[in-house]
Amino acid sequence: MTTRRQLLAALPLLALVRPAQATPAEMTAAIGAYTNNARIQRARVQIDIATLIDNGNAVPVTVRVDSPMTEQSHVTDIAIFNEKNPLPDVVRFKLTPLAGKPEISTRIRLATSQTLTAIARTSDGQWWQQTVDVIVALAACVEGEAI
Repeated sequence: MTTRRQLLAALPLLALVRPAQATPAEMTAAIGAYTNNARIQRARVQIDIATLIDNGNAVPVTVRVDSPMTEQSHVTDIAIFNEKNPLPDVVRFKLTPLAGKPEISTRIRLATSQTLTAIARTSDGQWWQQTVDVIVALAACVEGEAI
């Protein structure tokens, strides 16, 4: 039977236990799997997110892509990846020309300060990306963590 003294002696060890986080290498691998390791160009994608975030529990983010959204030329996919949440793959969207605007908006949880990458695929098979660094003052996903 565990005694009260043993329990109190073990409490400081709980501070050393941290939930698993994705790493930059895992984010890169997830992006490679999503794009089938295709060449990704840096343009046409814009991430609208605050660079300093007070609370990581529900962070608004919008991704816009420069595209005419016609039947011949439109955005087919938009995805967001991060490097330090428990999973690197945040969200994926499918679009058609009927979407009208090549834009998505959502709220995401951020475990800590990290890099976000938005990836877009166009109907001609090209991949585009934008990366942004964000600072999170009060972390989500990980109780009690702050930078």
